[in-house]
Amino acid sequence: MSTTTLLLQLIVILGVARGCGWLLRHLGQPQVVGEMAAGLILGPAVMGFYLPDVHAQLFAKPLLGGLNALATLGLVLFMFVVGLEIRAPGGLRSQLRSAGSVGLLSVLVPAVLALAITPALHPGLAPAGVGFWPFALFMTAAMSITAFPVMARILKDRGMTQTRFGQLALSGAAVVDVFAWVLLAFVVALAGAGEGYAGLVRILGGTVGIVAVLYFVARPLYARLLAARAPDGTPSLGVLAALMLGLLACAAAAEWLHLHAVFGAFLFGATLPRDDRLLQSLMQRIEPLSIVLLMPLFFALAGLSTTRSAFAGGALGAMLLVVGVATVGKLVGGWLGARMAGLNGPESMATGALMNARGLMELIVMKVGLDVGLIGPDMFTILLIMALATTAMTSPLITLALRYRKRVALGAEA
Repeated sequence: MSTTTLLLQLIVILGVARGCGWLLRHLGQPQVVGEMAAGLILGPAVMGFYLPDVHAQLFAKPLLGGLNALATLGLVLFMFVVGLEIRAPGGLRSQLRSAGSVGLLSVLVPAVLALAITPALHPGLAPAGVGFWPFALFMTAAMSITAFPVMARILKDRGMTQTRFGQLALSGAAVVDVFAWVLLAFVVALAGAGEGYAGLVRILGGTVGIVAVLYFVARPLYARLLAARAPDGTPSLGVLAALMLGLLACAAAAEWLHLHAVFGAFLFGATLPRDDRLLQSLMQRIEPLSIVLLMPLFFALAGLSTTRSAFAGGALGAMLLVVGVATVGKLVGGWLGARMAGLNGPESMATGALMNARGLMELIVMKVGLDVGLIGPDMFTILLIMALATTAMTSPLITLALRYRKRVALGAEA
């Protein structure tokens, strides 16, 4: 692939992504929904159908090597920041205490529903050779995920970060995503263990080894480095380089273990010393590159992995089933959890709507499943539509819940 081709790909992808993001943002949606939609537009279902010659010349599979490498780097940087954010609001123990019911039920209800529909999905949509339980557990993780970053952005844009339901949903989402990533890592390890149980033990043992090295060796070393060289939370270029070396080493180790590089990146971010000033500094340096330039490439590659056949026949029925079950599972689970936590009906509805946002995190789960062979293009397309639909309905459902709360309050005053 020539440099000119890569640059043309970048121009087209970024142009479409920013255009769709701008349009959807003005329709009251998070920009990430527009960027996800841009990936679908650039795929075979839209651009490949209406401009097949241009699509083939620009996005043929032999021409995607550069985009894949850049998108993987973007994922690694993004998941590093997610790992930092998961630990920033006060720690997992505090989050478990304050949002245990929301987190538990937002996982349990979608998980039960996912297992219930898997027998209908596995025969026609699982790749050849993928057993029922690896496929079922992957679907459980895919249905359970919540987009912590997208949720935070929605709340921030609407000035609701400090509301009771906003705080509860954020804490619950952190709990949910930790569980979902642990489950997904186990399923990927199960799928990658080609030698059977011996291979699974090797992968899980290697993962435990990475965690031990990070916690007992890397964490104290980086704590001393940051205390000495970045006492104000702003790392110098040398310290930033040291952080990037550790990040890339963890990503490479996870990839070597037949896990995905995103797991290593997430673990590295999660085990760094907790410091809000460091988090803000790294987000200011990393997120512009990751979110503006590299993540749209990931959305585009996700769109290129879709297939038109998912919109016809039995696959279309499966798509409607998955979207419906995923939506009901999160709305009901989040609503029940919020009610148990003491919120009123409208606030509980808003909490369920927030827990239903899957956004970018769902795309990462899907990409991991596709890369390791747990799902094929049809199921990948179905999950992409599910991620788009559930994320797009979040803001309108919150608006409805708040209008209902206002009517209830007015009725009580009358």
